[in-house]
Amino acid sequence: MITLNLESIIHLSPEQFKKLAFANPDTVLELTEQGELVVMPPTGGESGYRNRRLTQRLGIWTDNDGTGESFDSSTMFQLPSGAFRSPDAAWISLERWNALTAAQKETFPPICSDFVIELRSESDRLKNLQDKMQEYINNGTRLGWLIDPITKQVKIYRQGQPKEVIFSPTQLDGENVLPNFVLSLDGII
Repeated sequence: MITLNLESIIHLSPEQFKKLAFANPDTVLELTEQGELVVMPPTGGESGYRNRRLTQRLGIWTDNDGTGESFDSSTMFQLPSGAFRSPDAAWISLERWNALTAAQKETFPPICSDFVIELRSESDRLKNLQDKMQEYINNGTRLGWLIDPITKQVKIYRQGQPKEVIFSPTQLDGENVLPNFVLSLDGII
């Protein structure tokens, strides 16, 4: 991952960032709330199959539960802070999702997910992911999991609470944000 500080040259407006992202569809870009442009490398095979398992398990639960929509890592959200972020997996309640217009849903939805997952890969710096998780919480995410297969840890982020670290968990509970969702970490961590 490469982070570019462009503030001394240009401040990217939301519309400029959208144009830049759509003009470069083969490049994964994010914009932090500080205005830094993040260029993300493609994931390797290990991260790819782990992320597929995450999104598949969340997606199956979402379809069966029917109270929200889940999204994969290719979905970009415009956060209230002005940042543009793509979590590895996300979930938004139907009530909040359906409050968006069709046009808002079609581009980068201007909404912060109720729930997010970030999966650390070999190319990720842990500090950057921790900052990203805090950014989600600051923008309204109610529950977030930073899953780190490298250290076999999960960092759990919750609104108004300190970060919790769990070592070598076998599953995670969706708590009151995703009632009855239990994510098996088999093949992920």
